[in-house]
Amino acid sequence: MTTIQNIAILGATGSIGASTLDVIARHPSRFRVAALTAHRQVDELANLCRRHRPDTVCVADAAHAPRLRERLAEAGVGCRVLAGEAGLVEVASLPEVDCVMAAIVGAAGLRATLAAARAGKKLLLANKEALVVAGPVFMETVRASGAMLLPIDSEHNAIFQCLPPFASGELVAKGIRRILLTGSGGPFRSRSRAELHRVTPDEACAHPNWVMGRKISVDSATMMNKGLEIIEARWLFGASPEQIQVVVHPQSVVHSMVEYADGSVIAQLGHPDMRTPIAQALAYPERIEAGVSSLDLFRIGHLSFEQPDFERFPALNLAYAALRSGGAAPATLNAANEIAVAAFLEGRLPFLLITAVIEETLAGLPASPLATLEDVLAADARARVRANQIVTRLKAHAA
Repeated sequence: MTTIQNIAILGATGSIGASTLDVIARHPSRFRVAALTAHRQVDELANLCRRHRPDTVCVADAAHAPRLRERLAEAGVGCRVLAGEAGLVEVASLPEVDCVMAAIVGAAGLRATLAAARAGKKLLLANKEALVVAGPVFMETVRASGAMLLPIDSEHNAIFQCLPPFASGELVAKGIRRILLTGSGGPFRSRSRAELHRVTPDEACAHPNWVMGRKISVDSATMMNKGLEIIEARWLFGASPEQIQVVVHPQSVVHSMVEYADGSVIAQLGHPDMRTPIAQALAYPERIEAGVSSLDLFRIGHLSFEQPDFERFPALNLAYAALRSGGAAPATLNAANEIAVAAFLEGRLPFLLITAVIEETLAGLPASPLATLEDVLAADARARVRANQIVTRLKAHAA
């Protein structure tokens, strides 16, 4: 008889949260929603509580907690309400929670995701920034607690499925040559760099295959999303930068591949639907129905692959450089990217200057070693200050 897993979803009102709740709802005998969190989307969170009846709910922006309590009272929902970052950490550590979906976008989810790892949870990692910003600290926490870490990014989940069972040692010792990390190339794959000067936020957010939040969509348009995934793959799978190759695959059907020493290449294919990796991780090591239709290869007809254009998309080179530098460099990369993308979405920075901000921030800050969470947070804070200064200067120059 299958034991019901109690699930906490950090970032329940986002696209990953919605897909997770959809999969859970298809399997009420397997999963139960125990806790939900959101940043400040009170109405959406209250509606989810009415539908899924969690025991605990948290709004990260504490100023919105009174309104959430009102909405829950009006709906007759008796959830315990937590607030702020301390509330997120508590949700991630609740003794009754078996599995945590970490789906808060950006470095904002770091503390809560680390708390889930420290508590030894089954941790479904959709928040790639936790590994980008704090890779060595995060992985040491996972090792020390015995947490089960399962990747949710479609590419890393695909790699996980193509690898042999996890074991200690480097990839070469497992007979693996390379990880082939696929990406669609985003909405500007076929545009020249000259054509990108007047790109608008709406254009950058119009991904050809995936439905994603605005920040992640912009990262896909610059290919920084793939850059962050390179760093994530290094920590998840123990790969060196030289063992991770980006492959542009416009159809988004092959989600990633692993090449072995004997020349074999194993790939994972499927529709571009996040419910597939979510269902795989929720039920691991079993398989369950995810609400995703069968892949019709005859209708697809052909699959194509291209080399990435590192000149048109310099974010990839910046990510490889940060990974090779190590220490605080990936945290600096991520923080500068978050600042630059926010400025672009707010109309304060042209699209092509997103990577310029990141490059200048990296050049101006040291890749100091990271040993503790405090080191990580200090590096993140320094990078944000510097990136904001650069954005302000560039905006004033443009004016």
